[in-house]
Amino acid sequence: MKASLFRHGLNLWPPFLFAGIHVSQVTPDYRFVRVELRMRPWNKNYVGTHFGGSLFAMTDPFWMLTVMQNLGRDYYVWDRAGEIEFLKPGRGTVTAEFRLDEALLDQLRAATASGEKYLHWFSNDIVDAQGEVVARVRKQVYIRLKPQARV
Repeated sequence: MKASLFRHGLNLWPPFLFAGIHVSQVTPDYRFVRVELRMRPWNKNYVGTHFGGSLFAMTDPFWMLTVMQNLGRDYYVWDRAGEIEFLKPGRGTVTAEFRLDEALLDQLRAATASGEKYLHWFSNDIVDAQGEVVARVRKQVYIRLKPQARV
């Protein structure tokens, strides 16, 4: 699927649309994604800052999806675990970026070449408009080469 169609589809996906989550950029090679969470009356918590569930949701699928798109159909790729550490109240528009490089993809391929499962932790920050870190997110992704693709 073309990255632009993928981005538009995610922006219309009800859990993102109604949470105020907006995918602003996906590069054609799926190696960079930028996501924004815009402050809306329906995604504020009791004290007027971003709802923590929305902060986590804005990061939820992207490591899995970018790895899946880059490794291809010969691999099982699943989210396995996640955690978030809230560092300061999130206000206004906050962003998160996801970057894959060839060295990491080579590492993932090498770790799964024998057909064993591999669990990799990815991490990234959610930052506010001033560049201050609002939250740190870690996601563990399960990766395994499918039986028919093993040598």
